[in-house]
Amino acid sequence: MSQKQLKEAFISNLNGTSLLEISAGLSLAPLCLLCRGLLLILYYLHHGKPVSSRKYSLLLDFLVLVSPLLFSCTILSPIIFFMPVILAAFCAGIFSKIYSQRKREARAPLGQIVKEFHKTYLDPEYIPAITVFRVYVNVLTAISILAVDFPQYPRRYAKAETYGTGVMDLGVGAFIFGNALVCPEVRQKSYMTQPRFSNLARQVLSVWPLISLGVGRLLSVKSVEYHEHTSEYGVHWNFFFTLAFVRLAASLLLAIFPKHKAWLVGLALAVLYQLLLSTTSLKAFILHGSDGRDSRLGFLDANREGLLSLLGYLAIYLASVQVGLWLLQRRASVRGWLRALRGLALAVLVLFVLLQLCQACAEPVSRRVANLPFCTWVLAHCLLLLSLFVLTDLTLVFTKLLVKGSGVPCCWEVVQPPDSSEKHGTEAVPAGREDKLSELCLISAINKNQLLFFLLANVMTGAVNILIDTIHSKAAFTLCILHLYMFLNCLIMYILHARNIVLKFW
Repeated sequence: MSQKQLKEAFISNLNGTSLLEISAGLSLAPLCLLCRGLLLILYYLHHGKPVSSRKYSLLLDFLVLVSPLLFSCTILSPIIFFMPVILAAFCAGIFSKIYSQRKREARAPLGQIVKEFHKTYLDPEYIPAITVFRVYVNVLTAISILAVDFPQYPRRYAKAETYGTGVMDLGVGAFIFGNALVCPEVRQKSYMTQPRFSNLARQVLSVWPLISLGVGRLLSVKSVEYHEHTSEYGVHWNFFFTLAFVRLAASLLLAIFPKHKAWLVGLALAVLYQLLLSTTSLKAFILHGSDGRDSRLGFLDANREGLLSLLGYLAIYLASVQVGLWLLQRRASVRGWLRALRGLALAVLVLFVLLQLCQACAEPVSRRVANLPFCTWVLAHCLLLLSLFVLTDLTLVFTKLLVKGSGVPCCWEVVQPPDSSEKHGTEAVPAGREDKLSELCLISAINKNQLLFFLLANVMTGAVNILIDTIHSKAAFTLCILHLYMFLNCLIMYILHARNIVLKFW
């Protein structure tokens, strides 16, 4: 077998892992975020000022926010179920140290602190959990697309061939979910007063970079004979095309139907698509081609997985639009977000129950066809991760109340109650300090240029695979390459952020 064939075989015919293992892995990112926030608060408690060095800030963020995820999907994957426990214990230790070392005059009974926490008002215009979710999906995707080519990355984490739940299968759906949370239909408050098809026209103009990147990837992969997993999207299709066409189709549907009914449209689409898969020969065509022997003749046959899975991804996108609209409902206080957190937990529970029913009554999860169980699975785990990020933010808000004046980048800003703000026009945490903190935040840096980060990750992945025999790499060498690859990508984003450069002109 040639090197190309070896690498294709290395990522083919896999069956995924368990839902429990994926859930355990998802909990690591919120715990890393919590650990970083608690360390920054502890530093402020000891020094009376936040970390001001960009060099040390980048190093801390990379070592706490990124490096543990690299280890967890390589050499530490055999103990993945213990890692959340270890990180949670470490966070508990830091919190205990903060609680015990507060200034004597600032100490108050725990009950009083909890009451103050419930009454705390948060900046209603910014929901950090959405930003962090989108950034971490990008980071985890960047790690996985290169790590999967090394033997230290468990094969059960890679994309399943036909049925199964691999970590990378979830990443594809999570990318769609994250994009829908910030789509124009969610963000624009003046949506109802605008012409019905105005968003569609803007989306047509805004997706051209994705289509360009899709064409660029297609040409580059074919020209250098880069290894491909054909059954993933087909011969010519790729994820850039999927993302572009899903956004366009969703804008068209949301121009026809009320956006507050987006979940109903998504549900109807997913159920109808599943009925077609179950009652017609559509599924056989997707899995085996028009002649039943995996033919790839003609554009539709050659790209059947990518083209027909658009229906499933579109259903995920529409349901995610509904989640975004619900999250952006005005909740000014911690009490309101605690209620919202209960709502998210209930939604996660309902979706997991529906997932079991769908798999029992229809078929197992399949990213290849993007069936109803796949859509339900993606929404369940994305809402779980989002809930954990909201819980992390609320925990950091509580900790900041213990240490007055402390701040954490990409965390909720505590503000004065509405009536107090009108009278005094002041905030509990000065806006200038929050701006300064965001300048020293890797999450803010990646968020500012997310598409560039994803593109750089793809280019670097291709370069590494061309230059290195990844399949036969040793563990130490693999970890060095993955850390260097991620650090370079993060460093570029950090430099652009420090210079306030946003490479987006569409």
